[in-house]
Amino acid sequence: MHLLDVTMLYAPQSGGVVRYLRAKHAWLRRHTSIRHSLLVPGAADARGASGEIYLRTRSLSPHAHRWPLAGRRWSRAIRDANPDLIEVGDAGPEAWAALHAARALDVPLIAFCHSDIVRMAARRLGKLPGAATRFYGRAFYRRCDLVIAPSAFMRRELNAWGVERVVARPLGVDTDVFSPRRRVPGLRRELGLPPRVRLLGYAGRFSTEKNMHVLLDAFRALGARYHLVLAGPQIAEPLPPNVTPLPFLHSSLELARILASVDGFVHAGDQETFGLVVVEAMACGRGIVAPSAGAFPEIVTPQTGVLVAPNDADALADGIRAFYRRDPAALGRAARARAEREYGWDSAMRGLLGLYRAALASPCPDAPRYAVS
Repeated sequence: MHLLDVTMLYAPQSGGVVRYLRAKHAWLRRHTSIRHSLLVPGAADARGASGEIYLRTRSLSPHAHRWPLAGRRWSRAIRDANPDLIEVGDAGPEAWAALHAARALDVPLIAFCHSDIVRMAARRLGKLPGAATRFYGRAFYRRCDLVIAPSAFMRRELNAWGVERVVARPLGVDTDVFSPRRRVPGLRRELGLPPRVRLLGYAGRFSTEKNMHVLLDAFRALGARYHLVLAGPQIAEPLPPNVTPLPFLHSSLELARILASVDGFVHAGDQETFGLVVVEAMACGRGIVAPSAGAFPEIVTPQTGVLVAPNDADALADGIRAFYRRDPAALGRAARARAEREYGWDSAMRGLLGLYRAALASPCPDAPRYAVS
């Protein structure tokens, strides 16, 4: 079988989608005979080490996503790859090219809906653009043979858009890469911090839906006793003195080193459709402080972290204080156990393979209405 992933969410500073695709590629090579390719935008036509087929695509800035507007070229490249099954990772222009190619090749098209584009559009642009995006999302996803959501939260969102053929399957984490063994006891010294400072971490993009202003305001309120390590792209707004920025961590091992070496992980986003970095932090043996919104209530239990009211810096600061009043080490141990039990990469991939096989066994384009779980 030749599986082709197609997405525009493959920029140099992309986060969870890139780690998901590269981990999938590595797992498939180790455990199956499936041929796996990734058709993604790049600065030039090229091949990559993780099965990437880069198509030259323009970008507005070096680190932004490249918009693949040359639909015919993308559709031709997909047909030339001759896949048996296509998975698209977003609903951008290349997704429509994948749809046309899938119909021409008579192969199944699966969409993995990583982002809540309706909420993002409504937050950034207003209600009318949000409604238009809902119409657009429904028009695309209803044409797919199957839509995968990474959480029950995102499945409900897709159902609300009018997309019915949706199955929820969580992403997975490599528990060997993301492990408490990556912990570096000297991180505080490395950062020039006092040995007893309460050190938490955040890693990811700094986009609007991540609510970075809430996170930074919470640490302004917490003061010097608490410190945040902020790993991601360069951030424009002024940082409080108890926040240390780090460059974007391209390597999973570099990310695991930071996640395993802080006391806990904190996130302020309220629109996460899964939150892969949260599960990666849990696999590193770290407890979580996050809003009770999006997919987080499905992932973070009372034994593994603290959930707080969303979009409230004071509530987030109080949640961080409550995290330390409990036993961060015990929360971390429970988080690691939950990551191993519920989110191991082997289990996640075997679940995906089951969906792939079912899609291949069903006639296109009228695939059955898969049971949701």
